[in-house]
Amino acid sequence: MTVAAARNNDTLTRHVVYPFANANFLAENPPICIEGGEGVYVSDGQGGRYLDGQAGLWNVNVGHGRPEIKQAIVEQLDRLSFYSTFGNTTNSPSVALAEELCRLAAPEGMVRAFFSSGGSEANEAAIKLAKQYWRLAGEPLRTKIISLRGAYHGVTLGALSAGGVNVYKEQFTPLLPGFFQVETPHAYRNPFTSDPEALGRLCAELLEREIIYQGPGSVAAFMAEPVQGAGGVIVPPPNFWPLLREVCDRHGVLLIADEVVTGFGRSGSMFGSRAWGVKPDIMVFAKGINSGYIPLGATLINAKVDTAFQSDDRSQFTPRAFMHGNTYAGHPLACAAAIANLRIVEREELPANAGKVGAYLLARLKDIQKRHPNMGDVRGKGLMIGIELVADPETKRPFDLAENFGQRIWERCVAKGILIRNLADTFIISPPLTFTTEHADRIADTFDEAISAVE
Repeated sequence: MTVAAARNNDTLTRHVVYPFANANFLAENPPICIEGGEGVYVSDGQGGRYLDGQAGLWNVNVGHGRPEIKQAIVEQLDRLSFYSTFGNTTNSPSVALAEELCRLAAPEGMVRAFFSSGGSEANEAAIKLAKQYWRLAGEPLRTKIISLRGAYHGVTLGALSAGGVNVYKEQFTPLLPGFFQVETPHAYRNPFTSDPEALGRLCAELLEREIIYQGPGSVAAFMAEPVQGAGGVIVPPPNFWPLLREVCDRHGVLLIADEVVTGFGRSGSMFGSRAWGVKPDIMVFAKGINSGYIPLGATLINAKVDTAFQSDDRSQFTPRAFMHGNTYAGHPLACAAAIANLRIVEREELPANAGKVGAYLLARLKDIQKRHPNMGDVRGKGLMIGIELVADPETKRPFDLAENFGQRIWERCVAKGILIRNLADTFIISPPLTFTTEHADRIADTFDEAISAVE
């Protein structure tokens, strides 16, 4: 059956299990079947053309259908479609990409890259690297991982255990032991203060208190997103990440930056942690690494972590070998796509464009917010922007999700040719980094019209 045929009947939902989606809802509201993409637009094959305000899923940073990436994939396909990095073999694209990533992340001190198939697996690898690092460093009791409430690190068991969004976790409890969450510096929703600097300081202190309570000799790492993505685009105060680095250094705890969303320009700098002036010990990438053209993730380590895995032993399998891997680690097609993608990111200065266009769009939306009391908070950094809807702006009481307030706004946006993501009445705007201010105006104007109609 062709895609076009499937688009015209209920096979869209008959056999597919969709992620994080109610099957009954989908049966009544079939998903839009995207069949084409070019630049910042996608199409459904039925005459519908949409401005892609979510870049696929945070990841199509350079836009759809880039000929440079397609050519890189085809040329690599003509040479070699696949070979593994297991068993003392490798492939040229994975080696070249590791070199490129370490060059880009040299200011952060990264020296080696481990490849996987996506963000969840890359975070899983980061957790394992941290735990094995301490075992090799002679402190095997350092096994605990601390993260933030509201964090999203993926869906594999370790990444899910590190996550801080309960709705994603509750169906799979009990999860792995040894994972703990501390308060997120959420300026709009926190019980402490309206002063951002005080909030950043307080949340860093809460992390330090948790490390001391658990026992510093038992904590392997603290991991966080430089800007929380799926948790609702939570931008921390500017002092928070530098303070995190200080706390981790005081207690010998590794700092893991989950850059799956923020990596390669989305937050307005090449890396989210770089924007805060912080050098992590481990950095995790996926999504924007090759703009989603072929699944890929990467976990980078600095010299400190790398040293523990070095040994005078020359046999293949030793305790200092990283005891983790997956079949598609370093997939040559994915790595070739990534190299071409990163050249575009640098050549077209997309991190700077994301900062400029993102600031423009954020200002437009904040101006619109003045006319709409149900727009409780508008926040963002670069081209990752969140709009949180509330039923009562004074108390910040959210809507009952049964009212479908956000869903109705989303439907009107789609009808006007705009795709943006709605999560529990928080809209996430995360378009390709090639967006212009004209594209931003269209999103802002459409959202203004849609919420006006629904209100």
